[in-house]
Parts: sequence; structure tokens; C-alpha cells
Amino acid sequence: MSFNIILAGSRGKMGSEAVKMINKEPTFSLVACIDHKNGPSTTQEVQELAGKALPVYTDAGRCFQEVEADIFIDLTNPEAGYINTKSALTHGLRSVVGTSGFSNEEINELSNIAVEKATGCIIAPNFALGAVLMMQFSKMAAKYFPDVEIIEKHHDQKLDAPSGTAKKTVELIQETRKQKQQGHPDEVETVAGARGANMDGIPVHSMRLPGMVAHQEVIFGSKSQLLTIKHDSFHRESFMDGLKLAMNQVGQIEGLVYGLEHVMDV
Repeated sequence: MSFNIILAGSRGKMGSEAVKMINKEPTFSLVACIDHKNGPSTTQEVQELAGKALPVYTDAGRCFQEVEADIFIDLTNPEAGYINTKSALTHGLRSVVGTSGFSNEEINELSNIAVEKATGCIIAPNFALGAVLMMQFSKMAAKYFPDVEIIEKHHDQKLDAPSGTAKKTVELIQETRKQKQQGHPDEVETVAGARGANMDGIPVHSMRLPGMVAHQEVIFGSKSQLLTIKHDSFHRESFMDGLKLAMNQVGQIEGLVYGLEHVMDV
């Protein structure tokens, strides 16, 4: 079975890797791109990546009306990604979203539209299969190691903090971890934020530096031992196997799922 694909975010580093991956897959065909800011001025750049003539739209709704496609992929930013995905689902187009930073309210609204339109949507905070396993292993470990902190590290152009991966990790840990007060009960931050963001009693620390791509450590402490579960993405090609998996699986679901683990055998 072949799939016609509309991509938003083709000019970004993640998007350009997605174009390369789509070109290599005989069952995938890129038929249009969405670029809210640049539109036709990006046509030559996108065509050079795709190896063929492609329309580039600034208006997502117009794109979905004029271009026949099977799957929409969004690899943009939270603001544009929410608008794009809402429009795609409203038009009944199955969607795979790698943009993080959506609020719970936005995810709930997208979920309601997907159910109403009986179409599938996968929102994945991280498409690296190793990162998904890291989150699942953390969920397993939290049952036995309730004292935990998370350090997530990303490139300095990332807009949201903590990362979607870190927030998803906390959500999974909450499913097995017994709530407890970590650290000294009278602990005081002499500098605000020194202990990181507090998510359900779990400190989450965010680093943003040039030279990084996407990295996370989940550190569990217990008597006389530490357990560290770590994942590193050194290049954005690490996300392509998970993106391809989501594209192949989104046609098998109805409604919205948050996290790639829902289409993996884990």
C-alpha cells in the first residue's frame, strides 16, 4: 500500500531528514509541504530535497482542500503544529505529529476531533525507538525506586522546557511510583529554580546548549545504589525509524494516541 504525504516543517533539521526518509521508501510519496512563513520562496529548496516539483502552501486549510493525501506529518513548533493538526483532523486526514509542547487542553481538543472524524492521530514526544524504551524501562524501575530525578538535554534552539519526552516520562513513572517526599523536608532553594521543575515531586532539570540534539537521563536512587537509564540521539536520523513506524501504523487506529509506545510491542 502506498501513501501520499503532506509535510509541515520540511525546512527544519528534523523535516529535512523526514524528506530524505520519505524519498527512500517506495511506498511513501511527498505531495505537498506547508510553510506558514515562507511559502513559495521555499519551493526550490524543498524540491531539491524531494527531487520533484512540489507545491508549498502557507495556508494549511487550503492545502488540505486542494491536495489529495493519506497522511499529514507535522514537525514544526507548538503554535503552528496545533493549528496544522487541528485543520488536518478536521479534514479527516490521518496525522503523525512530532511537535512537542502542546497543552493538555490542546491534546484533548485534538483527541475529540479525531474521535469525531473517526480518523487516527499519533502525537509522539520522541520518535527515537531507544527513547521510547528508555521511558518504558523508567516506568518499570519506578515501582521499586521511587526516588528519581530527570535530566533532559537539548539543543539551544528548542522552544519548550521541560521537553515533551521528560513530561511523558513523568506521566509513565506516575503509573507505578508510590508518591513520596524526596530529599530533606526542610530543603530550601537559596537560588530559585536550583532544584529544577517539580513535577509530581520529581525534579526535572533542563539543559539547552549548542552541540546537543536530544538526550535524557532518568536517575533512580536507593540505599547504596543508583540506577541510571539514559538515551542519546546524536543525529536526527535517529528519529526516522520511529516516524516511519508511526506513518505505517496511523491507518490502523481511530482517535488520538500520545506516545509511540502505543504502536510498539512493548
